[in-house]
Amino acid sequence: MNPSDWPALPFAEWENTCDTLHMWTQIVGKTRMALTPLENHWWNVPLYVTPRGLSTSPIPWGKGTFAMEFDLVAHQLLFCNSGGVQHCIRLYPRSVADFYAEYMAALRSLGIEVRIYKKPVEFDDPTPFDEDLHHASYDTEYVERFRRVLIQADRLCKQFRSRFIGKSSPVHFFWGSFDLAVTRFSGRRAPEREGADAMMREAYSHEVSSCGFWPGDRRFPHAAFYAYSAPIPPGLEKEPVRPAAAHWDTKLGGEFIFKYDDARSETSPDQAILDFFQSAYEAGATRAQWDRASLERTAP
Repeated sequence: MNPSDWPALPFAEWENTCDTLHMWTQIVGKTRMALTPLENHWWNVPLYVTPRGLSTSPIPWGKGTFAMEFDLVAHQLLFCNSGGVQHCIRLYPRSVADFYAEYMAALRSLGIEVRIYKKPVEFDDPTPFDEDLHHASYDTEYVERFRRVLIQADRLCKQFRSRFIGKSSPVHFFWGSFDLAVTRFSGRRAPEREGADAMMREAYSHEVSSCGFWPGDRRFPHAAFYAYSAPIPPGLEKEPVRPAAAHWDTKLGGEFIFKYDDARSETSPDQAILDFFQSAYEAGATRAQWDRASLERTAP
């Protein structure tokens, strides 16, 4: 294993930077959400891993498009449009409010007017972006480590995705929950969740098996790979998954967890992570009686 492929990413060491970057990605992600047509399961809102960071992909505006990319190598947010105009703003230790003000000014300079919901979502601090002066950390070392982990996790999620011929999502980076995810679908509608809001009803309208990577938060301060089924089939928590360090966890609502540090300690982290994704999927799909024969690709 090359240690630089899977660098240490202890949540406690970059918690403040993680929060600041999380808020910045929400600002950019909400712009994409506001300006793009709704796609099934909110697939029009995520960001995507690139060799240098995270991108919105093209966003329609007028008769053209524009895109934004967090370049986590040069530490800047890049703007470009289909008319050939480019702009960038620097990423450095600065408040969310300061970033928000320059960001909105940059959009206006490109002729883009947009209104977004200013309060964070899926986050434990509801301070509006334009009032948030306390999230202002940016440790370039840990940002660069995070980028390298995302690249590796994205690569493995795409490899895992190739084994399935049923409906499957692209590999998404969801800026709300701040995680990388790929989701498989059985093809059957799911029972509506009691008390679910519009976001959850759309996201989980059909049976899913999802997996991915998450850097952790204050509820669970550990970077981890995760896998879950929704709805949770009865008895799923009793199913064994691989490797041995992986386990069922209830802190986050009921899912399988394979801590990032445990994956890093494996002789082959790649194989261990793929085994985790596969065994968790098999456990959920079997318990839920998915038609696996027609949904899975036979290995060449």
